Amino acid sequence: MYSSPPVDAAKTNRYRIKMSDVVLNRADLADAELPAYQGIQLDQVTLVVSRVLAATAMQALMAADAIGFDSESKPTFRKGEASTGPHLVQLATDAHAYLFPISQAFDVRSALQEILESPAVLKVGFGLGNDRSVLKSRLNIEPNRLLDLGEKLRGPGHRGTVGAKVAVAHFFGQKLQKSKKTGTSNWASPSLSERQLLYAANDAHVALRLYRAWLLSDPQED
Repeated sequence: MYSSPPVDAAKTNRYRIKMSDVVLNRADLADAELPAYQGIQLDQVTLVVSRVLAATAMQALMAADAIGFDSESKPTFRKGEASTGPHLVQLATDAHAYLFPISQAFDVRSALQEILESPAVLKVGFGLGNDRSVLKSRLNIEPNRLLDLGEKLRGPGHRGTVGAKVAVAHFFGQKLQKSKKTGTSNWASPSLSERQLLYAANDAHVALRLYRAWLLSDPQED
């Protein structure tokens, strides 16, 4: 089971107040002396490239009460160029992350549709509006029971939605480091690098961890 390393209480306590009372921005986070967030490890990540792996992933994901959710698309650089994404869909339980490449030789759509459209499993993430849109337009999948933490955690002290970096600093007293180079890499590649696998897996997994932390901080929420 994944667990994060202990953090300095003095550095963490300043963030352990209600999210709506916290005002943080990217500049604050850049200057903050916080320990790095240690995310999920490679041996906890499965790239779903066969029907057997898809069946294993479905069993684990459908058994969960909530899962982390995100997607990645190959970036576009030309003006007017339309995205052909999503090229990767990431789903995570508390202990494991499953990455579904859309352009695999076998069709992952049926597995993704059953999971994402299930009313029994809550899907949590950040900035899910675009994920919902591209899944509908590209794969004709309409995700059910989505919780966008970026919207849910937003309080009167925040302009716009709350990002994962701010939420990690708030709940864990740690700094979430994300590589812009990896984030804008070729997600349609038939051979994803280890950095891409970890980046994608952590996007989904950290959302679930933050959801759990949020519930603990405010038991009235469900």
